[in-house]
Amino acid sequence: MPQVRVFDPAMCCSTGVCGPSVDAQLVRFAADLDWLKEQGVSVERFNLSQEPAAFVSDADARSTLQTQGEGGLPLVKVDGKVKSSGRYPSRKELAAWAAVEGGASARTAPSHL
Repeated sequence: MPQVRVFDPAMCCSTGVCGPSVDAQLVRFAADLDWLKEQGVSVERFNLSQEPAAFVSDADARSTLQTQGEGGLPLVKVDGKVKSSGRYPSRKELAAWAAVEGGASARTAPSHL
């Protein structure tokens, strides 16, 4: 089973709906990660403000923070390899990296079509 690890910048929550305005990008990404979990992918997500030890213990996350600061976050790793830095990837990218089919769109077509 593939493992996806996301190292988020410091924020109050990962869903995008906790502040005064909704962050559509975070809402989409949270939904995409939930979709990956439904496909059997192991997903872990770490928030810099809430779980700094995860950033210290991961060499790639630590190096990214040292060289790029929070601008290098989010950092997305799949099976231990850095796949994305400084942006939230699309569902299509996540699906390809995790070798999961059906990531081309946010919705899947009904099976009878």
